[in-house]
Amino acid sequence: MDIKTKEILALEVTDEKVHDGKMLKKLVNSVLDGCTTKTRGPNKKMVIKIKSALGDGAYDSNSNFRYLQETGITPGIKIRKNSIVSSKNNRLMNRQVLRQTKDLLKWKKKRKYGHRWMAETAFSTLKRTFGEYVSATKFSNMVKEMMIKVIV
Repeated sequence: MDIKTKEILALEVTDEKVHDGKMLKKLVNSVLDGCTTKTRGPNKKMVIKIKSALGDGAYDSNSNFRYLQETGITPGIKIRKNSIVSSKNNRLMNRQVLRQTKDLLKWKKKRKYGHRWMAETAFSTLKRTFGEYVSATKFSNMVKEMMIKVIV
């Protein structure tokens, strides 16, 4: 979600077996791939640069921090309570562990972590409006149903 425009930029429908954290790369790539093809005005391409990605502890993984580092995106991912600095961790992840354990409130303010509420509110509104469940029984139809709900 773009926190400035409040527009949902990417959505992935998964079953309950898929962990949220595994979807970060796919969601970010979807935004990057989709936004470079939009046009504004005659022959002008709109290119979006993602400055930061905000996420809760579900997105706290070495692979996500590595991906964000490779793409130049600043992570706004809250680490889990039991996260530690480790030689096995990505350097960016270790920095986040140090910064958040030192002064979490300062980190939240600097990363604008509180802006996550905008995305949480959007999806909460969807659930309140349409319910938490889908009517379709085939997965492909579930995806279509969710996309229609988001568009509406």
